[in-house]
Amino acid sequence: MAEAHLKIIDNILDKARRNPKTIVLPEGEDVRMLKAARKSVDEKTAKVIIVDEKRTVETLAKENNLSLSGIDVIHPADYPKLNELASGLYERRKAKGMTQDEALALVKTPLYFGDMLVQKGLAAGCVAGAVNSTGNVVKAALYCIGAKEGTVSSCFLMMIPGWSKEEEYTPFVFADCAVVPFPTVEQLAAIASASADTYRNLVGKEPKVAMLSYSTKGSAQHENVDKVINATKLVQQRYPLLKVDGEFQMDAAIIQSIGTRKAPGSPMAGEANTLIFPDLNAGNICYKAVERFAKAIAVGPIMQGLNKPANDLSRGCSEEDIFKLMAITSVNAGE
Repeated sequence: MAEAHLKIIDNILDKARRNPKTIVLPEGEDVRMLKAARKSVDEKTAKVIIVDEKRTVETLAKENNLSLSGIDVIHPADYPKLNELASGLYERRKAKGMTQDEALALVKTPLYFGDMLVQKGLAAGCVAGAVNSTGNVVKAALYCIGAKEGTVSSCFLMMIPGWSKEEEYTPFVFADCAVVPFPTVEQLAAIASASADTYRNLVGKEPKVAMLSYSTKGSAQHENVDKVINATKLVQQRYPLLKVDGEFQMDAAIIQSIGTRKAPGSPMAGEANTLIFPDLNAGNICYKAVERFAKAIAVGPIMQGLNKPANDLSRGCSEEDIFKLMAITSVNAGE
């Protein structure tokens, strides 16, 4: 079973190797980051910048017998373009009351320094969260990089064992499972389009997006159902070429016989591979339930909706988790 998992992940790693991007790791004081950086450079899935705020990276690498060859280690206060980064952050946030001195102080800190490298095009993406909370990672990304449609969300690449006869693990995208507690109609629409892009980039197949609810095509009436219906219409209007439909109950979205019965005439019924949950309660509970009960493999959270990639980690992550997320970040950065 593990081999099938690696086969799916290997498709992403192969994409990353074809065009390895520069990924910045702000949490250089954590040995897991150094190990993931070493592996990424050795396997040519990414070029790496490590932020060395406390000037401890070299010592930490020696203590763990890790070479820093081919890895760019930067101490923010010594960076020659620090004032340029600070000016960029100030211009982005001055309307919100940020002063130039505040901007300079922030870009000397690892998360903001790393994200401003991404914002300025000096790195393609950022991976953090092994040390910092999700809230801090998201805040820094919003300040420095910004959101495409005003909505930053997350998804998990869920690999379900035994779902189809063609493959041992079938990939799905679940969203949002980590960031937006109660999305509005506009936010649900943005999450849907971003999740479709994630599925297309990572899986390499056409996304089929289902907007989920406890109702299928009018089987229940409630304002919560109306929100999903309106979000579905908005996505369809904005992205007429995207295969998206709703509102669907989960079984109608993913099981063809049930979808055909509950939603006759829908081109999407029973065929969804990208599942958009109506709120964070539903998304987070469902991904964890599927992961545990079905013994699925959950990769993420993968951040969505930013102008450029900046991904979050669990603080309990392994160096292998970081390595994979670096490759995903590289692939999501595009050509």
